[in-house]
Amino acid sequence: MARTNFNELLDAGVHFGHLKRKWNPNMAPYIFMERNGIHIIDLYKTAAKIEEAASALKQIAKSGKRILFVATKKQAKEIVANHVKRVNMPYVTERWPGGMLTNFATIRKAVRKMTSIDKMINTDTYKNLSKRERLQITRERAKLEKNLGSISDLNRLPSAIFIVDINKERIAVAEAKKLNIPTFAIVDTNSDPNSVDFPIPANDDASKAISLITSIMVNAIDEGLVERKLERDKRIIEEEKEKEEIIKIQTESKTLEEPESDKKAPETKPAKIKDEVKEDSTKRVGKRPRKIISKKDTIK
Repeated sequence: MARTNFNELLDAGVHFGHLKRKWNPNMAPYIFMERNGIHIIDLYKTAAKIEEAASALKQIAKSGKRILFVATKKQAKEIVANHVKRVNMPYVTERWPGGMLTNFATIRKAVRKMTSIDKMINTDTYKNLSKRERLQITRERAKLEKNLGSISDLNRLPSAIFIVDINKERIAVAEAKKLNIPTFAIVDTNSDPNSVDFPIPANDDASKAISLITSIMVNAIDEGLVERKLERDKRIIEEEKEKEEIIKIQTESKTLEEPESDKKAPETKPAKIKDEVKEDSTKRVGKRPRKIISKKDTIK
């Protein structure tokens, strides 16, 4: 995994915090200084936290688990969606549906409803509906797609959640905390870093800063997925080799047994050649064969 570049963080404006009067005292360990009434974030600590979070996300992805990204603020939604699509992870960039985690079964019902609408559109039932009814169904489908389309393949609760701006997404943070889902977040100077498991002290308002940090997280996830695939392929190859070795051993054992089984038993001559010769001679003469009286009969 590539190390975080300090100059890239500086160029993206990751170090700019909020006004001093808006600060959260719990962010004190991550603040470098104050300049013109604005807090400046310590980028060395930011870089360390980025690497810690990226390493954890990589391991989660490597284990085959899902990570949910949440970014509903205007300057973050499109950026986050574009990055996350690369690794095929679920994301929420529109309004956070209340109870999405704590009432996940209901959310899944809404997703299934969207799927059933898709199936119905391709049937004759939909064609027989009035224009007004079709319009209502289309609007309902569009609404569901907007709010839930990006999580349609999320069949179970995510194993981690990455958040941009925990103040805005406080409901998502609370739900994840209630279910003990690990939380990763970009935390600005006006937020409480203790409310998440993996805080990344950084500017959560600048588009460049959000894009840079999100791309680092997504790259780490991608590395985890690649390593998972390589390990799976390696395991498959090893299993195939084991099967080939077993087949080879079985074949060799059969070839060793074949010479013994293929040995022909010695041919035995008929025991009653004399009797056959006698019978044959009587037939040639045209006489009935004489009955041979054994010693046993004479004794009787």
